[in-house]
Amino acid sequence: MKPLPTKVAASVLVLMLIAPHLALAHAFLDHAEPRVGAKVAKAPQEVRIWFTQELEPAFSNIRVFDSEGKQVDKKDSHLDPKDKSVLIVSLPSSPAGTYKVAWRVVSVDTHRTEGDFKFAVQP
Repeated sequence: MKPLPTKVAASVLVLMLIAPHLALAHAFLDHAEPRVGAKVAKAPQEVRIWFTQELEPAFSNIRVFDSEGKQVDKKDSHLDPKDKSVLIVSLPSSPAGTYKVAWRVVSVDTHRTEGDFKFAVQP
């Protein structure tokens, strides 16, 4: 068996070293408050979502919908000034019910991710 040419071997080595970092190139939901699937006794004043990477504020947002699909947040989605991986949106006083939180973010390395989860406010 012939040995790999030096350039090919070097390229393979570089790819092996950077491949684990490429997998981390997207901002994914780490945790949220209220927690994903939570049943809370009192309506929260805001939704906070922590992501695995810092976010680009101009292209990142959270929206909160009631069970009828009406957007109920205060449309003030913004990054936490102390932690650029935390996205926040304010909520008005909300009645009991199930709420869907939809998020769409772009990490500072320009990768877009999106998702949603639900939480419930108990009567």
